[in-house]
This record gives sequence, C-alpha cells and structure tokens, in this order.
Amino acid sequence: MTNTILVAFLLTLFAGLSTGIGSAIAFFARRTNTSFLSAALGFSAGVMIYISFVELLATSSSSLSGLYGERLGTTYATLAFFAGVLLIMLIDKFVPSAENPHELHKVEDMSRENRDLAKNSKLLRVGMLSALTLAIHNFPEGMVTFLAGMENMSIALPIAIAIAIHNIPEGISVSVPIFYATGDRKKAFWLSFLSGLAEPLGALIGYLILAPFINEAIMGLIFAIIAGIMVFISLDELLPAAKEYGEHHWAIYGLVAGMAVMAFSLILFS
Repeated sequence: MTNTILVAFLLTLFAGLSTGIGSAIAFFARRTNTSFLSAALGFSAGVMIYISFVELLATSSSSLSGLYGERLGTTYATLAFFAGVLLIMLIDKFVPSAENPHELHKVEDMSRENRDLAKNSKLLRVGMLSALTLAIHNFPEGMVTFLAGMENMSIALPIAIAIAIHNIPEGISVSVPIFYATGDRKKAFWLSFLSGLAEPLGALIGYLILAPFINEAIMGLIFAIIAGIMVFISLDELLPAAKEYGEHHWAIYGLVAGMAVMAFSLILFS
C-alpha cells in the first residue's frame, strides 16, 4: 500500500513539474517547434479522450452497476461524469481570459524587441495571475493523477504523461509574460516551476481528505469524475491550443496517434 501511494505521488509530481520543462524551453530554444507542440498536444488529447470513454467511464459504470444494478449504476456514472465536466468548467469560467495561462506564447516572444515593448507592471500582474491560475488548474489534475495511480497504475501512467505534455506549453505561457515584465529569467522560471507544485499538493490534500472514505462506490464515482475532467480539458484546452500553434493537421495526427497508443496499451496490459 505504501509503495502504491509513493508511486502515485511521484507520477503526480512528474506531471506537475513538467511546467518547468516549458519554462526551460522558453529560455533555451531559439524557435518554437509548432509542429511538435501541435502533435504533442493532440496526442495528449487523444490519450485523455480515449481512456476517459473506453476505460474510466466504462470501469465506473461497471463498478457502480455491480453495486446498484445496471440502470442505477449507469445513471450514477453518467451524473458523476458530467459533475466532473461541471467542476473543471466552473474553475475555467472564473479565470479571466486575459490572465488565463492557456493564452499561448511562443519562444520567439522572448526576443528583446518584444520584451522591451511589454515591460510594465500590468504585464507582471498578468504573469503572476497566470501562475496562480495555472496552480488552480493543476490542483484537480493532481488529484486525478494520484487517485488513478492509487487504483490502477496502467491507467495512471498514460494520464500522467498526457497531463505532463499539456503542462509544457502552459509553462511557457506563464514564464514569458513574467520575463517580459521583469527581464529576470530566474524569477520567470521559478514562478512557472512552482505553479506546477499545485499538482502534488492536490494529490496530497485529495489523499488526506478522501482516503478514509474510499471504497468501491467512491472509486467508481471518482473514475467517472476524472473522465469528465479530462474530456473537458481535452476539448476546451488541448485541441484549441494545438490549433493556435497553427498546425491543424499535426494536431489531428497526434490525436489519432494518442488514441491508437492508448488502445494498444490497454490491450497489451489487460
């Protein structure tokens, strides 16, 4: 049990700290590889969407049906799925678009010309709010990864990888405006990096709150909620972000590849 908790927590830590990878890319890469980012974001969406409908929601429905009967169990799973959608939708709704870390930036935005034009306190506020907003978004994602890891590592691993991929461009989006405003690479990097710590924090708090109550019924509901959260993230964040990078077909190729990889991995490890 202790090993399971540790591995689940480490997976969550890995997913959260990938925001730091985004910051590092912003500071050390010369140009944004838009094809790669579009494909990677599409891949992440494909993994999340496929595993949500084929594995998580199906597992939830099966588990709850075994406890409450097929009709009632399926109803509970469906309601929990849309509760997850509503939860992440509300979090997203109360984030002002101007401070939303999903307003994407590219590495080229780090140029001196752009930085000098944008160096002001308002932009620093945007960057700081972006870091805070990203932390708020990462909190439920941390709970998602951790709770999945507690139940089924074959599901948790692809979820962690998918979330890590989607955190990379968010790391860029947080660090760029802070660097614009301050010219301080270290400050921009560390604020972006620290915002990712909300994921393991979410895992820790989720475990402390939910651990005493976890049983088959609760896990069934949690799996459906996780599915709802991930489907919304995929449709509202990942695919639009991939399109914003201007490589529509690469995003779709990545989406299909993500679904295919997830499908074959579920077959291999079933």
